[in-house]
Amino acid sequence: MLVLLPPSEGKAPSGSGAALKLEGLSLPELGAARSAVLDELVALCTGGDEDKAAQVLGLSAGLRGEIAKNAELRTAGTRPAGQIYTGVLYDALDLATFDAAARRRAARSLLVFSGLWGAVRIGDRIPSYRCSMGVKLPGLGALGAHWRGPMSEALPAAAGQGLVLDLRSAAYATAWKPAGEIAERTATVRVLQSKVVAGVEKRTVVSHFNKATKGRMVRDLLTAGSAPRGPRELVEALRELGYTVEATPPARRGATWALDVIVTEL
Repeated sequence: MLVLLPPSEGKAPSGSGAALKLEGLSLPELGAARSAVLDELVALCTGGDEDKAAQVLGLSAGLRGEIAKNAELRTAGTRPAGQIYTGVLYDALDLATFDAAARRRAARSLLVFSGLWGAVRIGDRIPSYRCSMGVKLPGLGALGAHWRGPMSEALPAAAGQGLVLDLRSAAYATAWKPAGEIAERTATVRVLQSKVVAGVEKRTVVSHFNKATKGRMVRDLLTAGSAPRGPRELVEALRELGYTVEATPPARRGATWALDVIVTEL
């Protein structure tokens, strides 16, 4: 099982470990594309025009300190990506409390998409940074488009022959779209809140709690040792774990499965 996750906007501080080694990151096929983004981002944040850097990165006045953080990316300490990413999804996932077997499964299964790195595994050592997939860097343009080619080369091998559970947000999904037979064993997930109003059920898409539910869902799969081979088996595994799931198989060849996870309490 390969689980595709979005990163978090907020991140833990860089660690005290050794500085970044691009060649040590997973998916080495992305090396040249990573180096290009890193060069552009550091140049932007060391160029002396803080207003321009803030505008490009979409930073508010209160986040101007992120510019200095990006300027030091090559020399800053690192820590595992699973410790760098924070926020609602990662709080619910709570990797720090996994036992040894669940940690091994997480290391094999989780792939975090990133505007700067393309995608990393949770054991990859990276510094804290600020660069979302929606950014358009002056010399590279839109990062989603920048990553599309390299990702199309690297991701099929990472996906292997098993289930792909795609939990990315729309911005990060632009970097790679499963196609062909990979798409047919890919499941996307939407979280809906169910409420009964005047005797009629109403369902609404949730945002903040969408992330929390996805984090808990991945945690439950990994800690239970579930190993679904495809979307059908994933639906069965989630139902066994107590989730209410409605599945829509692909309407045509080369399309993905769509899963709705229904929650009543947030």
